[in-house]
Amino acid sequence: MAATFTLRVLTDFASAHTLRGYPGQCANLHGHNWKVEVEVEAAALDDLGMAVDFKVVKSLAREIAGRLDHQYLNDLEPFSRINPTAENIAQWFFREMAREINQPGLRVSALTLWETERACVRYTEPPEDAAA
Repeated sequence: MAATFTLRVLTDFASAHTLRGYPGQCANLHGHNWKVEVEVEAAALDDLGMAVDFKVVKSLAREIAGRLDHQYLNDLEPFSRINPTAENIAQWFFREMAREINQPGLRVSALTLWETERACVRYTEPPEDAAA
């Protein structure tokens, strides 16, 4: 197995949501101060000795988090159609990051979304070449 570099960046956002159809208090309007940890894997380093500049990953993570910050998630796509659960938010965030970052030798490998200090979800997808 080839060597891999894994970079991690952390960002956050605050938002509110309701969980449609949930049989408990989370069906009521409530908010969270979410933390997002993005992991990016690289197979090689560039001429400067970097897998990817942390600034690139941090900037993109902040931009995506900014789309959710101080919003009612149920009003935003795709959460107007699907429940804005931690799982669905993590998957959406991962795919938004991957669309911009992924290229040969560099990919988003995991995204961890912390709903509280003690509860999080980690989302991954297999590398495209592993699906073949």
